Amino acid sequence: MNIALLHYSVPPIVGGVESVIAHHARLMSMAGHSMQLIAGRGEALSNQIPLTLLPLADSRHPRVAEVKKQLDRGEVTVYFESLRDELAVELQNALSRAEVLIAHNVCSLGKNLALTAALHQLHISKKLPRLILWHHDLAWTTPRYHHELYKGYPWDLLRTDWGETTHVVVSELRRKELADLIELEPASISVIPNGVDAVRFYKLESQTQTLLEQTHLLDAEPILLLPVRMTPRKNIELALRTLADLKKQFPQTALVVTGPLGPHNVDNLKYFRHLSSLREELGLQNSAHFLAELVDSFLPDEVIADFYRVADALFLPSLEEGFGIPVIEAAFSHLPTFCADIPSLRELGLNDVTYFRPNEEPAKVARLLADYFHSSPTARLAVRIRANFRWEAIYRQKIAPLLSGGC
Repeated sequence: MNIALLHYSVPPIVGGVESVIAHHARLMSMAGHSMQLIAGRGEALSNQIPLTLLPLADSRHPRVAEVKKQLDRGEVTVYFESLRDELAVELQNALSRAEVLIAHNVCSLGKNLALTAALHQLHISKKLPRLILWHHDLAWTTPRYHHELYKGYPWDLLRTDWGETTHVVVSELRRKELADLIELEPASISVIPNGVDAVRFYKLESQTQTLLEQTHLLDAEPILLLPVRMTPRKNIELALRTLADLKKQFPQTALVVTGPLGPHNVDNLKYFRHLSSLREELGLQNSAHFLAELVDSFLPDEVIADFYRVADALFLPSLEEGFGIPVIEAAFSHLPTFCADIPSLRELGLNDVTYFRPNEEPAKVARLLADYFHSSPTARLAVRIRANFRWEAIYRQKIAPLLSGGC
């Protein structure tokens, strides 16, 4: 699908809407769509995401600024009409190949009303592709813009349903405001929030990114981290059985065991096969991830640190430990720790971690975890936000259906 994104400016111009457009463009391009940016200022994001520069679309163009001064006095002059008509011609030419046009804020703010009017003129003349109006801000519901608004054309274009368009807002608040403003049923307006690029935010190593893609771990909620080698004294059986019980309350939960097989004991291969069999028996093939199946050697410290950042809790059921480095690493990562009550871990954790007997019933250990994830506002927020506000999740859940016409 050929998709065009329209705004006054695009990156590297700094702004919230500009940032969102960049994320949208990259996600749509990665999904196989042919992308085009249309703006008054900015640069192409890549060879796959070119920019069609229309200087008159810029809110800061001298002619646009002069016309805005007139409009702010309530004057609709021939200069406005001339600017509108020029923009209409330029837009139509720029959109010759587009099948979908997504206009960000152009039809909700008065930063360049000539651009808004040109878009409207083309739309009612049926010279535009499918039109999606993406509203981040609404001039008519925001007091700081009221001194710039007047009854009548072209200001009313910002509070009128143009017909045969798709409206998108970024929050339930904006949906209510827009529905009241243009007299639409709220259900007809899609809510698609802004998000965070988890890879960039966490500054993840390239190997971490690959492992997360292979395991789909970021789609899990919550994520339990077990950063140990695959040896019997690490008591990974209890982790698997606890995970199976925890899934009764958190069906999307996952466990990631980061270490390879222990290097000094040939029985570790037998242990690994035992764990793999137990995982299958418990139906955890898509929930319990052994990175030893994906990587042949120890993971670098930087990659292990990445997993501490993306996890929701450290889970350490060891039967014995001489020290317990993961407890320290979890503390540096502000990660809650659930660990076996053995002397070395008690020495490190004191009263600041949650303990369980290493031979405890899995259901009881699962209850400890579930109680934490139910009761901790910080944990609940982290899990919910990761599930719903990563750009990849937003694209999959909201934007892709919108583009296909199903949202």
